[in-house]
Amino acid sequence: MRISSADEGTMVTESQTTDAGATLRPATEAMTLLVAAVIVHDHDTDQVVLLQRGPHAKFAQGMWDLPVGKSAPGEPITQTATRELYEETGLIVDEKALRPVHLIHAAWGVEAPNGFLTVVFATHEWSGTLTNAEPAKHSQVCWTDCTALPDHFVPSTAKALRSYLAGGPGVSLHGWEGH
Repeated sequence: MRISSADEGTMVTESQTTDAGATLRPATEAMTLLVAAVIVHDHDTDQVVLLQRGPHAKFAQGMWDLPVGKSAPGEPITQTATRELYEETGLIVDEKALRPVHLIHAAWGVEAPNGFLTVVFATHEWSGTLTNAEPAKHSQVCWTDCTALPDHFVPSTAKALRSYLAGGPGVSLHGWEGH
């Protein structure tokens, strides 16, 4: 199926076929996984929300990370970000309060053999009380001083967070030869 823009704001779908007339199925197994991460930054205290991955996490057990998660089919990336943040931390953020600050493009991942693209957002506006809303996945969720970030951190999100805090470049590559 091919999606094309017929006119502004309207999407038209068309079946894509082979020369022999057979309908082609989307190659979802070859697609890059789309992920969202959120930096919740309290400017008044210069702290950010971090979580420590638990012993039963699918990857990076015991490591620190940003609130992060996979996009559901048909879900806009800003909705992924707010949903995952709430599911993991109990914090509520309006999609309009998210600002894209970094992209992570990885050649592969634990659940993404064909790679993943993480859109990292930052926000300074939230409501709710910080809590470990997924204790089976995370050992702890806490506010962390920006000048005392933990060393044992998932490398891709650590780089994105440090880059954001330094006001630096907004793209990082992981697992690509020469990068």
